[in-house]
Amino acid sequence: MRDSRSPIPSNEHVSKVMSSNKAKNTSPEVMLRRSLRMNGAGGYRLQWDVPGRPDITYPGKMVAIFVHGCFWHRCPHCNLPLPKSNIDFWKNKFENNKKRDERKKGLLEENGWIVITVWECTIQSNLKSVTDMVLYTLDERRSHFR
Repeated sequence: MRDSRSPIPSNEHVSKVMSSNKAKNTSPEVMLRRSLRMNGAGGYRLQWDVPGRPDITYPGKMVAIFVHGCFWHRCPHCNLPLPKSNIDFWKNKFENNKKRDERKKGLLEENGWIVITVWECTIQSNLKSVTDMVLYTLDERRSHFR
């Protein structure tokens, strides 16, 4: 069964691969969560019910973390090419994804949240620096709420 919002794929194999991408519990998310727990920063909540539904949330410290996949959110570091077919559809989809990401971030920040956006490629290439940055932010928020 096809989603009526998307065009008919020119390659059914590619369509299967694309539709099998997960929205939550992706490999980068799991890697980051494991690293945070191992470094004493457990106690987070997943898909917490706040505007934007961040991937990882520390409600008491009001820190929200979005783990963005490079392809779907158009990573500024990777410079990935557009798909070769249905180019107009994909341009529009990616543009809407980026606008939605900005809206989610803005809503959280308006409500006093610190928002951290982490890219899939950064987690894979430098998990330690991402973990350290989150730990530093959490530590700063801890002193802020004292």
